[in-house]
Amino acid sequence: MAITSEQIKELREATSCGVIECKKALEEAAGDLGKAKEVLRKRGLEMAAKKSGRAANQGRVEAYIHSGSRIGVLIELNCETDFVAQNQSFSTLTRDLALHIAAVNPKYTRREDIPADVLSKQADPEAYIKEVCLMEQNFVKDPGKTIQDCVNALIASIGENIQVGRFTRYKVGDVE
Repeated sequence: MAITSEQIKELREATSCGVIECKKALEEAAGDLGKAKEVLRKRGLEMAAKKSGRAANQGRVEAYIHSGSRIGVLIELNCETDFVAQNQSFSTLTRDLALHIAAVNPKYTRREDIPADVLSKQADPEAYIKEVCLMEQNFVKDPGKTIQDCVNALIASIGENIQVGRFTRYKVGDVE
């Protein structure tokens, strides 16, 4: 089956992946858009796993103040090069993550960050992890994806290791 430029364009718009990756995925999926998206998702996970060991010493800090000025977030999103830190997609993800943190109030970045004694006290540890770990939470703008899925998609698109460094959420009147 011949893959058309319209199919490639549609997949590219849906996934933000490169033209060549979209074409290869469509060829592998015999032109099926849904299967091609799944192929790209798997490739993104593989690419993210390969790049996870690379140093991410560049990045950006984003400040987000929610309307009403009662909630504020500072987040550090890291990447490998300062060139990527200036990329519009990277900048958008940083802003979206700050917005997510303001809305959902995660306590930890990754599951490994939860102290063992805190996790052992939970009746359902997996549910607790999904509730309090940023990377495990469903993204407020697209509940069908986790934050990790969003980061992996950008890694696949840009080709660099991207990691959430740290974040802080402030709310007027909250003292922890």
